[in-house]
Amino acid sequence: MKSFTLATLAALAGNAAAHATFQQLWVDGVDYGSQCARVPSSNSPITDVTSNSFRCNSGTSKPSGKCPVKAGSTVTVEMHQQNGDRSCSNEAIGGAHYGPVIVYMSKVADAASADGSAGWFKVFQDGWAKKSGGASGDDDYWGVKDLNTCCGKMDVKIPADLPSGDYLLRAEVIALHTAGGSGGAQFYMTCYQLSVTGSGSASPATVSFPGAYKATDPGILVNIHAAMSGYTVPGPAVYSGGTTKAAGSACTGCESTCKVGSGPTPTVSVSQPTSSPSSAPGGGGGNTGCEAAKYQQCGGTGYTGCTTCASGSTCSAVSPPYYSQCV
Repeated sequence: MKSFTLATLAALAGNAAAHATFQQLWVDGVDYGSQCARVPSSNSPITDVTSNSFRCNSGTSKPSGKCPVKAGSTVTVEMHQQNGDRSCSNEAIGGAHYGPVIVYMSKVADAASADGSAGWFKVFQDGWAKKSGGASGDDDYWGVKDLNTCCGKMDVKIPADLPSGDYLLRAEVIALHTAGGSGGAQFYMTCYQLSVTGSGSASPATVSFPGAYKATDPGILVNIHAAMSGYTVPGPAVYSGGTTKAAGSACTGCESTCKVGSGPTPTVSVSQPTSSPSSAPGGGGGNTGCEAAKYQQCGGTGYTGCTTCASGSTCSAVSPPYYSQCV
């Protein structure tokens, strides 16, 4: 117990600068930025698995865009500690926040308005593998370590047998550095809005959020600071059309080759007309016909969401030219 307590305190010491969010999406190597991402207003985690915020995170506004994806293609989710900062000089999520990376999908009527209450099926996971000579789980291979190695990027195949339609894609990291006590696991998730084209007819079995996880699940209530002989990734098995990445494997595909600014950013389809590019701090296009809530994004490179801030806040460049926020 003493060794766990010391390890936990050490992990907590780095927490403030180690939180993160999934922010951007690549489709077959094309950078769509955050146009179809429901980027959370805070990089802090969710810890209550029974909360409705567990679906797509709390304090999140819905963008108007939907990223076009072909069934069978590969999307790449991208995580960083600070909104708008896509530099590889910092870990995607630091502070020894080791744990699995998991991705789910949900078929919905309209990705721009869906609330995440429809069923979810798992299409990807990168969990844990024992490292030879490792004295504890901290020394072993984890999905988060792979994410950090690949500059915050993780390739996810969209099952080839999915039918056409709108989907939400939910990317999740479970940080287990303080998971030795109930409620200690930290969940970081972002939902992306997709419009999928395909000729399949699959109807995968689904689970609900909240409901799919329990605080006492062995993959959630776990001490990774001790030696580990195994680890069970929470949730259902990966759908047969999805993929499992072996923890500790090398970066491949877009994870290793995609570079920010290497090509033009395409514009996604939107659910309502947008105006001409605005003068919101941080540059980029935008929609002046709607309001962004306080602490929400309002401008930046590749941004196409709301550029007018709610009453009492103004759009200010936080990380120019990448990110502006209502403050």
